Amino acid sequence: MTQHKKKTTRRKKWSAQVMATSDAMDLKDGIFKKEDPHAIAVSLKNSSRRSHRRKGTPYQSAMSMLNFYINRGGKNLPEKQKAVLEKAKAELKKVFHKE
Repeated sequence: MTQHKKKTTRRKKWSAQVMATSDAMDLKDGIFKKEDPHAIAVSLKNSSRRSHRRKGTPYQSAMSMLNFYINRGGKNLPEKQKAVLEKAKAELKKVFHKE
């Protein structure tokens, strides 16, 4: 049982470290807690375009951060917020003219 606790702790530290030190881009605080999918998409677009630390295109970087947050939240992410974030994916495509 001790090993299981270490793995859980390690995972939490790993994802927190990724969010803190990621080369993808700098995000506004609380962006993923907003209730407006369009506002989330626009903020991600602006952050990705301003970033000089990203490795891919602005669109790839923005979508990657959104997916990372959704996946990281997993079962702990409230269904209502997960639905908003899933809608933000479609909005992200629109604001980047990928549809």
